[in-house]
Amino acid sequence: MTLPRHAIARRRESAPVSCAGPQTPVFGRRRMLQIGGLGLTGLSLGRLLEARAAESLTRLAPRADACVILFLNGGPSHLDMWDMKPDAGDGIRGEFKPIASSLPGYQISEHLPKLAKHMHRATVVRSMHHTVNNAHAAAVYTSLTGHDRGDANVIIGAGLDDYPTPGSVLSTLRPPQRLIVPQVHLPYLTKEGAGGPPQPGFFGGMLGRSCDPLFVLKDPNAADFQVPELTLVAGVDSERLAVRRQLFRNLDAHLGKEGGLSVDAMDGFQQRALALLTSEDTQRAFRISDEPAAVRDAYGRNIYGQSTLLARRLIEAGTRMVTLSWAPDANATWDTHGGNFQKLRDTLLPQFDAACASLTSDLADRGMLDRTLIVALGDFGRTPKVNANAGGRDHWNFCYSLMMIGGGMKPGMIYGSSDATGAFPASSPLLPGDIISTIYHALGIPHDHELRDRLNRPHRLVSAGEVIDELLA
Repeated sequence: MTLPRHAIARRRESAPVSCAGPQTPVFGRRRMLQIGGLGLTGLSLGRLLEARAAESLTRLAPRADACVILFLNGGPSHLDMWDMKPDAGDGIRGEFKPIASSLPGYQISEHLPKLAKHMHRATVVRSMHHTVNNAHAAAVYTSLTGHDRGDANVIIGAGLDDYPTPGSVLSTLRPPQRLIVPQVHLPYLTKEGAGGPPQPGFFGGMLGRSCDPLFVLKDPNAADFQVPELTLVAGVDSERLAVRRQLFRNLDAHLGKEGGLSVDAMDGFQQRALALLTSEDTQRAFRISDEPAAVRDAYGRNIYGQSTLLARRLIEAGTRMVTLSWAPDANATWDTHGGNFQKLRDTLLPQFDAACASLTSDLADRGMLDRTLIVALGDFGRTPKVNANAGGRDHWNFCYSLMMIGGGMKPGMIYGSSDATGAFPASSPLLPGDIISTIYHALGIPHDHELRDRLNRPHRLVSAGEVIDELLA
């Protein structure tokens, strides 16, 4: 079934909001200067020159200040990770053995030994379900936004009327308190199949392109890793940027009275872009080569491990949200229709285990885990029945699992259950909208907050879903 869109019960005055972090509300009329070649990916002018501060719109005391989403794009097998069925029959229970975890009575896959030591910190939900079983794009969209458009056999790419990714909402309503990029997406802009369009759920959507994340589509494991968007172009050094800032101030003295507008008001976002370019917090966060070799090894010397380490560095520097999409295209990694056990055993689970466990350890050691939420999820699970394609498992939306750690979630909690074969929820079934609502609640954002699209039409942030209090600490 297609989930209904709830009517908005209450309207309140609203205006487009800034996605670029803390700044004075501005109302722009025209550009004063063009900064050739210095634009930031995901930080265009657009609606930002007609913005007002939005943090006052929230009415919750946040449990968490930042979030890292590890999106296991393609659909990880719940039966071989979080919800193993060792007593099920042949052709269902799979090849892996369960091992004890740090949470008494809870077992996890033998190929997640490092993460098993942190399960006393984790909240695992084993009763997820939604309506999308065919198209990854639609399943990704509902998993990340809570809006279920129903199943589809056609390719659906990202659109301007989509509901925004959680990072866009968080950086809009709770912008960073430091001079830092508010949200980052890495290392892939996942396509709906090789050569297909970018999947929805990772963009600013109805909030506008100015609320897209900064897309870092480079390999942090590469020796020459750098982020071009945050690198000064040839011939424009820090001294010249300082001169440009002074030019803004001088223009302000001469033109600031025109129409009651100042240069700051007319070009405030450009000045913020300049500040981001030269911000030491931003520059330092992306210098992953500063990390000790032992730390980099612990996360895994691969694109996903080093992207997860980069996520920790960004959160530590003040970025609100980092989303990591674990696939270049929907069919490349966790979509294990063929060779499920070989792919999980040899590559996927060891990489995920090292990256997620190291992130958890690092945040805990730094005293940051209580205020940083880690979310590991995918678009759906895999079939209980193993197929004949070299032991693969196919799409399965009727029951799957996800994990959350820190950031106001209840530690050491196993919520809900599946039936004997992991096919359907046996207790406490939840929808993606319930999880997204609960994540927003932990981050201090009401799930019924009213968004305004480009035509100033109101939309409830999560149309179908409620906060699950039992998941919250």
